[in-house]
Amino acid sequence: MNKFLQEFHDREYFYQCTDGENLSKILENKKIRAYIGFDCTAESLHVGSLLQIMCLRLLQKYGHQPIVLLGGGTTRIGDPSGKDKTRQILDEKTIERNIKNIEKILKIFLLTNDKETSPIFVNNYDWLKNLNYISFLREIGKHFTINKMLSFDSVKLRLEREQSLSYMEFNYMILQAYDFLELNEKYHCQLQIGGSDQWGNIVNGVELIKRHSSKEVYGLTTPLITLASGAKMGKTEGGAIWLDKNLLSPYDYWQFWRNVDDRDLVKFLKSFTDISPREIELKKNENINDLKILLANEATSMLHGDLEAKKCYEQAKKIFSDNSSDEGLPVIKLSKNNLKSKNLSDLILETKLESSKSEIKRLIKNNGIKINNFKIKEDLKVSKIDLNKKNFFKLSIGKKKHFKIEIN
Repeated sequence: MNKFLQEFHDREYFYQCTDGENLSKILENKKIRAYIGFDCTAESLHVGSLLQIMCLRLLQKYGHQPIVLLGGGTTRIGDPSGKDKTRQILDEKTIERNIKNIEKILKIFLLTNDKETSPIFVNNYDWLKNLNYISFLREIGKHFTINKMLSFDSVKLRLEREQSLSYMEFNYMILQAYDFLELNEKYHCQLQIGGSDQWGNIVNGVELIKRHSSKEVYGLTTPLITLASGAKMGKTEGGAIWLDKNLLSPYDYWQFWRNVDDRDLVKFLKSFTDISPREIELKKNENINDLKILLANEATSMLHGDLEAKKCYEQAKKIFSDNSSDEGLPVIKLSKNNLKSKNLSDLILETKLESSKSEIKRLIKNNGIKINNFKIKEDLKVSKIDLNKKNFFKLSIGKKKHFKIEIN
């Protein structure tokens, strides 16, 4: 097997391929261009997109050139894959702002100083905005059958659940296939990579190119990553794990990786770090907490830099010691007027640090909540907490959640 595909397998990125044997031969004999598309529905990507970003890095490692498609056009439509309702339609300015910010984030992960492997950034709005509808139907639409389109999961599941699917969304898979054709003709792109939920759309693109121009191209998909808890990768009770430091601090990003479920640890080391799969296999029986710190340091360093990762690690060491200070803690700012008659449990619920009062009571009973490093014995009034003339206090929930509560 070609070295790129071998590592793709070893890192557990592989799910399906349209023609793995021929793709392996091509990758062995020449450097190619491959693309991954990102719709721009938010101002940042979150870790749910990180596996695709790691695939782009792997392409560069083996001398191939990634094309990053930012879906300025398809974001205006909305991908029905995995969705149970139509996406909110964003205005033009929001989409353009999102595109610029997402490109900035991707450039952190990708090498840009080698013209042979430097990523090519494209926006599909450039070719989709001026499509002539009649010409498009005649030249492209004729290669698609309704029968086949109805068989794809992105459509079938919505219809089976009797959830509405707009004609606009139904067109998404044709537009994505057309993107592949456009990239093949303009940039000689031979491979599309995407999540397994994109399989139908990718196959459509492969078949469209074959029918339209008789060229052989390939599709490769990755598994959809879920946490061992069953939650979707990138989503937590506290919200999305954003890749933009303005939306999620480097420390909170570090903590996400430090606190992964034991069952996810080896898989995440393989998938989300540059440590070789062979080295990970040799390390996997080492102290689990040391390995989690390794994962957190490596993942944070990749996004925020070595210095920031080191700062996060040192900060965590301070916070987790009983005599730790409030320095560097995540800050929650609250108004004194809103807290006059409230208990600590109300504050914790309102700031979504815990999701139920019964869980907060259990934590208090088991000495799991501390204020300024002292265990509390009851659900006390916030107004009675000693602020030591500083207008803030340190709140610890369990062993891993520590916050600086500022009251003004």
